[in-house]
Amino acid sequence: MVQAAEVAEKVRLAGVVGAGGAGFPTHLKLTNRAEVVIANGAECEPLVHVDQELMIEQAPELMRGLEATVQAAGADRAVIGIKQRYTKAIATVTAALPPGGAYKVQELGNFYPAGDEFVLVYDVLGRVIPEGGLPLQVGAMVQNIETLINVAHALDGVPVTQKYITVQGEVPHPLTVRVPVGITMREVIDLAGGSQVADPVVMVGGAMTGSVAGSLDDPVTKTTKMLLVLPRDHYVSNLRLQARSHFVRQATSSCDQCFMCTDFCPRHALGHAIEPHKLILMLGAGLPVTDPQLAGAFLCCECRTCNYICPVHLKPGNIAISVKRDLQKAGLKNPYHRETEPDPFRDLRRVPILRLIARLQLSRYDLPAPLTELAGANFRRVRLPLKQHVGAPARPTVKVGDRVQVGDVVADVAEGVMGARVHASIAGTVVEVSDAVVIDAS
Repeated sequence: MVQAAEVAEKVRLAGVVGAGGAGFPTHLKLTNRAEVVIANGAECEPLVHVDQELMIEQAPELMRGLEATVQAAGADRAVIGIKQRYTKAIATVTAALPPGGAYKVQELGNFYPAGDEFVLVYDVLGRVIPEGGLPLQVGAMVQNIETLINVAHALDGVPVTQKYITVQGEVPHPLTVRVPVGITMREVIDLAGGSQVADPVVMVGGAMTGSVAGSLDDPVTKTTKMLLVLPRDHYVSNLRLQARSHFVRQATSSCDQCFMCTDFCPRHALGHAIEPHKLILMLGAGLPVTDPQLAGAFLCCECRTCNYICPVHLKPGNIAISVKRDLQKAGLKNPYHRETEPDPFRDLRRVPILRLIARLQLSRYDLPAPLTELAGANFRRVRLPLKQHVGAPARPTVKVGDRVQVGDVVADVAEGVMGARVHASIAGTVVEVSDAVVIDAS
């Protein structure tokens, strides 16, 4: 087995980042020490299948990446958290566990947002991460399933050039597929048979935490997890395309301060000082969005559970997120860093995932999306953004006219700078170097 000191370096060279979230460079996380490593197999977003498919199909690679991570972190145990409804994944991963009892599968409730780091750590360990804190503060290191498989590949010198993505919604053949980083979202959707509706709204990442695709010609990145194709008049499309001025005006004029948005907020349930109903009240009272009294918005995890639970269909989550963005743009810092205790009624205020899917009018799209191997797919062009991760953009190491092979480094970060390498995902010629490296196979 690779020595602990080598794991982070191999992961750095491979350009591994968190595959399901913001894209934190994994090699930096592996330089920390932890008591326990938690593999996040909860698959937080409704209708996403990537991690459950990978747990079924690549359990040995998952274990190899998990063991390397445990070794690098100096941890003494590992827990793989998987939702109870993923019975096949639970059976497959359980059968692949190393002997000795230091690794175990923990079944999680079928609730949203079970994959949120703070929620996951509490469900697995019974420990509350401090406000604005990190799992490491309570002895835990959390890694996504696909990320751990990429760690295993990194040990073999294989960099991140491919991405697993689930395509669901208005497509004839929902699937989960591995594609080169940098191809267009349109090309990925075409692999599922293409959109069945004209002018679709595509949610990148999912219905709850995802964002609306600006253009289907935008590239997929190391963090793209799901493409949810919806009609423009769908309930979720209307929710996410609504102008900020509209949902703020609607909330401040109609909110009756019932507190349900706050009661069901998963972070508030852990004792954190995020109270969506008070944000609405203060905005309605005329406070500017950068007023320090609104600073609780810094603690919003952007899960939008409060949108789901509002009995009059207001958008407290959208408001909290927009206020959070305003506070960040104003250069303000989160003042909340307390250690807290969970609400004693927390477990009675959880959102069943199937009820959430029904409430979002997505039940008709809750279909299998099997991992599908491409046969004869030929991608001719990729656009590789220099910033696919938390931190500074990578700096190009190639110029127009250079020939590259799959896995060649096309952009890197300076020593000591937070960021991640970018590698060629197809063989060809570099035709553009800007905020991205564009490679043409022709």
